[in-house]
Amino acid sequence: MNPVQFIRTIVMSAIILYAGSSIYISNANADSFEKGSRRASFVAGSGRTFANSYFVIGLGVGYYIYDGLEIGLDGEAWFGSDPNIYKLSPQVKYTLPTKSRIRPYIGAFYRHAFIDNYDDLDTIGGRGGIYLIQDRKWFIGVGAVYESYLNCDEDVYNTCDDVYPEITFAFSF
Repeated sequence: MNPVQFIRTIVMSAIILYAGSSIYISNANADSFEKGSRRASFVAGSGRTFANSYFVIGLGVGYYIYDGLEIGLDGEAWFGSDPNIYKLSPQVKYTLPTKSRIRPYIGAFYRHAFIDNYDDLDTIGGRGGIYLIQDRKWFIGVGAVYESYLNCDEDVYNTCDDVYPEITFAFSF
């Protein structure tokens, strides 16, 4: 998969997820995690794999099918080293309702990685942390992720399990 195909896949998936959800116009008093709310997120940072450092960019979308329960799709592109890596990750996440600006969350995901000149790689994992609500439109998340590589060859990949921190900047509409 080349970068153009990857970007098309992400954009088309986001359009399908957005169009498939019910029409919802949030008001000033709506909660970011209420049924019908949508999430959009952007990732920019760095990552390390194959003993190489990468620049990582990504986009994500989500839809709250029930209060606090989100289904979503995120995508990432890893550039700057060889091989290029592209990841698609459907996920489910639950955010606990509280009367506070701090909201705990827990989630699970499946991830498919397209790796230039290597076999594709599938992973499953979980995440947990807290969202810090800035206002009713955007929030910051701080948490940890556990990811387990399926059909992993430790001769190719140094480890088949990974734990890492995550920081999220997202907005809802």
